[in-house]
Amino acid sequence: MISMHKLKSVDFYRKIPRDLTEASLSGAGLSIIAALSMIFLFGMELSSYLKVSTATSVIVDKSSDGEFLRIDFNISFPALSCEFASVDVSDVLGTNRLNITKTLRKYPIDSNLRPTGSEYLAGVTSRDIKHDDEVDEEYSEDSVILNGQNFESVAHRHPILVVNFYAPWCYWSNRLKPSWEKAARIVRERYDPEMDGRIVLGKVDCTEQADLCRRHHIQGYPSIRIFRKGSDLREDHGQHDHESYHGDRDTDTLVKTMENLVAPIPLESQRLALENVQDDAKRPAPLVGGCRIEGFVRVKKVPGNLVISARSGAHSFDASKMNMSHIISHLSFGKKITPEVMRDMQRVVPYLGGSHDKLNGRHYITNTLDSNANVTIEHYLQIVKTEVITRRTLHEDKVVEEYEYTAHSSLVHSLDIPVAKFHFQLSPMQVLILENSKSFSHFITNVCAIIGGVFTVAGILDSILHNTMKFVKKVELGKNF
Repeated sequence: MISMHKLKSVDFYRKIPRDLTEASLSGAGLSIIAALSMIFLFGMELSSYLKVSTATSVIVDKSSDGEFLRIDFNISFPALSCEFASVDVSDVLGTNRLNITKTLRKYPIDSNLRPTGSEYLAGVTSRDIKHDDEVDEEYSEDSVILNGQNFESVAHRHPILVVNFYAPWCYWSNRLKPSWEKAARIVRERYDPEMDGRIVLGKVDCTEQADLCRRHHIQGYPSIRIFRKGSDLREDHGQHDHESYHGDRDTDTLVKTMENLVAPIPLESQRLALENVQDDAKRPAPLVGGCRIEGFVRVKKVPGNLVISARSGAHSFDASKMNMSHIISHLSFGKKITPEVMRDMQRVVPYLGGSHDKLNGRHYITNTLDSNANVTIEHYLQIVKTEVITRRTLHEDKVVEEYEYTAHSSLVHSLDIPVAKFHFQLSPMQVLILENSKSFSHFITNVCAIIGGVFTVAGILDSILHNTMKFVKKVELGKNF
């Protein structure tokens, strides 16, 4: 009993007998107000505790020049053939990569951006194309001159028609001309059109037969097309199914190619040439004049350019007829972030990922009228890296990188072949966003402070109010007496 008595002596909260206390109406009112105040302040503190808070700072970008940045894109060109479409990358450090194909895919599309076939496989185009040595030997015009009036009749009269679409001003067309005419003479002698007629070589001057060349989607000169009777029938959109020849252009190779084309066709029956000759130099010709390019490239983290253009080491292009209009379906920078990680980042910074749609769906359309010829479309992209460290990634010791960008576009008239050019430049500064972690003990301390503080203040107000009322009553009693 003695020990219990000693223990009671340290009680901080000594009790006053209830009979010695007096309830008042003012005290009841203050108690209700104090309780409501406690609930309100507790709710505010809980909301503050649950709310995400971040600390944002701008620091110097720690990336080194040797690090690579991934550029993902999906861009449609209604007037650029997949046959010549090339994606090039260059930067201020001297990097210059031409015709990137490993990480890209090309799909033929029509003017309404609808795909018209499977992926376009360009084949091997990096090697130099062989031509005959330049000689002064005279040659005759033995290939058939084709135009809009006789093209269809010649194509349906012979099982195989091989056509050279050329331009007189083109250097490569002039390099090909002697070999082409010599090969046409040899083929004519071996497969006489009157006695045999299984194959004939023709030519089309695209400066005079612009509509015919446009109908066959000729964009580079010279373009050699192989038409097979029976497989070049007109389809829904009035297109021909034929092949493009991209092999050597010397006389011997051309003649050998023609002989390989003729070999499967019996002379006596002259049946349709439906069989394909295995030859790396031939591949399907584009049925339409458009191309969708999708995939990604890796570039160094320095200022540079992503250029999409018509390119060939053995063809010429008429700049006044090139149209680089395009529609951007997607363009983003950096590694792809999983949806879960992106949601976690947007929980901290809601605006992240918004610039991925900055150019999405944008149309940059020009035409080939005289006033709009040779138009290069340029996009200037300013890229800023943002590093986000959330509570989850902090525990995993992992930093999430997100690249945001701004874009400005313009049309530029020049004398060169028009291109679509994306100038990208990374800011030397980066944004660091750190999610502030809140201590639960700090939350409990604040809750206790709210409860104790409101209780104490309410008690003080009640005491002041009670004493004031007692004083007023004493004054009134004094006046009565």
